[in-house]
Amino acid sequence: MPHVLAVYPGTFDPITLGHEDVVRRAALLFDELIVAVAAGHHKKTLFSLDERIEMVRHAVRDYPQVRVESFAGLMRDFVVARGARAMVRGLRAVTDFDYEFQLAGMNRHLMPQVETVFLTPSDKYQFISSTFVREIASLGGEVDKFVSPEVDRRLRARLAQG
Repeated sequence: MPHVLAVYPGTFDPITLGHEDVVRRAALLFDELIVAVAAGHHKKTLFSLDERIEMVRHAVRDYPQVRVESFAGLMRDFVVARGARAMVRGLRAVTDFDYEFQLAGMNRHLMPQVETVFLTPSDKYQFISSTFVREIASLGGEVDKFVSPEVDRRLRARLAQG
């Protein structure tokens, strides 16, 4: 059977327990997984690209078949250049589906040799989003049930800086 490489792209600002759950599930399905951290040119991020890469590397450190890389530009170029056969996308709720379905269709036209695989996180993580985590933390709320202790520590430190 051929070696199957998959890419799980995202901004990961910050990586949540939901993202980590999707990584765990994808690591069981594929021989190798690249967590591709987007430079975030289309979004203003709370954390720099280097900080987000560090947090993701910390989160996936127990998975030897998972590596973390950054990308800028078209996801298609990144995926094709690495010879990936699949792109992993997380689906939290029905509200994600329409956007993800359209994105998968567009990606099929751009890279027909790559399949999009949708994974859902465990029930307890389905409502978590990086946007909600940032908003709750910025308003002084507790986010330790949504992110790892390392990410929680970094969030608190960043928000304390003002």
